[in-house]
Amino acid sequence: MDQPGFIHEKLDIKLLILFILRRLPGAVEPETLLELCQCDSGVGYFDYSDCLSELLVSGHVKQSEEGYAITEKGERNAEAVDSSLPYSVRVKAIKLMAPVEERMRRAAMIVARHSLEKDGCTAELAMSDGKGPILQLRLLCAGEEQAVQMEKNFRKNAERYYQQILALLSE
Repeated sequence: MDQPGFIHEKLDIKLLILFILRRLPGAVEPETLLELCQCDSGVGYFDYSDCLSELLVSGHVKQSEEGYAITEKGERNAEAVDSSLPYSVRVKAIKLMAPVEERMRRAAMIVARHSLEKDGCTAELAMSDGKGPILQLRLLCAGEEQAVQMEKNFRKNAERYYQQILALLSE
């Protein structure tokens, strides 16, 4: 019985992984990469997992705390063979990647971290517009718990806080 989908060979799965990683603005979580690669029903988990492992060993993909990213070697090779993937698979993958790309771009523009210092705990919150910083706050917190909550809230609502700060200061 024939397998569904357009991708059946390991080489095609590797090309799909590189195709996706090449277009994302940074490292992607393992679960997200798997979801994106399953845009074609011919991609099974075990074949995907084997192919990803082989790409890591060959140096086409690297793994970090943030997830998986393409290497320079992977970029070069993927660029040369992108068109080998079936057109319909490329279109589906690009469509699925759009919200992931947007989320990753937004996350890259927001900084929320804290540090414990001799004077107490300090939260550092910042936002950029992709060209440079547009908001930078450094706040002394009552404790680490408060700093962590501030980070979480800022990551979730950075744009709204920026607008509120502008409105308050512009009155």
